[in-house]
Amino acid sequence: MSTSDLRIVSLLPSATEIAVALGFGDALVGRSHECDWPRGVEVLPVITNSKLAKGLASGEIEKRVQEIVASGLSVYEVDGDKLCALAPDVILTQTQCAVCAVTPADIQDALDAWTGKQPVLVSTAPDDMADVWGDFLRVGAALGAQDHAADVVSQLQARIAAVSAAVAGRPRPRVAAIEWLDPPMVAGNWVPELIEAAGGTSLLATPGQHSPWISWDQIADADPDVLILMPCGFRIPQTLAELPGVAADPRWQALRAVRSGKVYATDGQYFFNRPGPRLVESVEIIAEILHPGVGAWGHEGVGWQRVEP
Repeated sequence: MSTSDLRIVSLLPSATEIAVALGFGDALVGRSHECDWPRGVEVLPVITNSKLAKGLASGEIEKRVQEIVASGLSVYEVDGDKLCALAPDVILTQTQCAVCAVTPADIQDALDAWTGKQPVLVSTAPDDMADVWGDFLRVGAALGAQDHAADVVSQLQARIAAVSAAVAGRPRPRVAAIEWLDPPMVAGNWVPELIEAAGGTSLLATPGQHSPWISWDQIADADPDVLILMPCGFRIPQTLAELPGVAADPRWQALRAVRSGKVYATDGQYFFNRPGPRLVESVEIIAEILHPGVGAWGHEGVGWQRVEP
């Protein structure tokens, strides 16, 4: 089969973005309900659905997720009949987080009932940036384009290196990146590497390790110079809407970053939490926040904004 004949279903937003970055946008025939970038993919048939109601606050989301998991159920539903009808050659999914997106277990019933040649299942599971680049190569290999994937990775790495070069030699602010507000979670995995590449020092999380739940007491003890809010799946307005409840806590008010006006809300839906090509833009966003005036990559007002006291 030539690559032009490939039929791809992506059940993961970052995998969709990787496939498009590798030049396979036209081969996509189905997507998850969360795959919404780049523009154009929203017209593809939707294969999955979340059991979480839209518009819940972070504390309500966490409570509902725990209830579903405690019942031995998945957070997601997969339309197995629609998936089979699309007859994909390749299915892109993940095993990194069962709460964040569909996993192979969620589509197992559909695969068990498959007749004819089974699709190739490619599961991403990145813990750090090296794994993210490795996923580009693995997806590329499954699509018959590993050499091209290596070229794309080199181009993305060069863009990150350019950001690091632009901020080199400057003071490195101490940064706490908050991935969830209620209860608080600090962004781990690849995010500490993004912070370091952007000219900051990451606090409270270890590169390559899953994002840890944390207390506001621990954040207060670390007393970061800068707070970057990046709740997973939240656009900036949703994050800002939840802040008044958080900001009422005396520990929040006492933070150095809060007192100095260095709290920033970012788009956690499209950046940081999708381990794909836009991690490069995520580095640029952090660099704009930490080193104003050094490099303007055009993300302010769209990818991030300062939180007013």
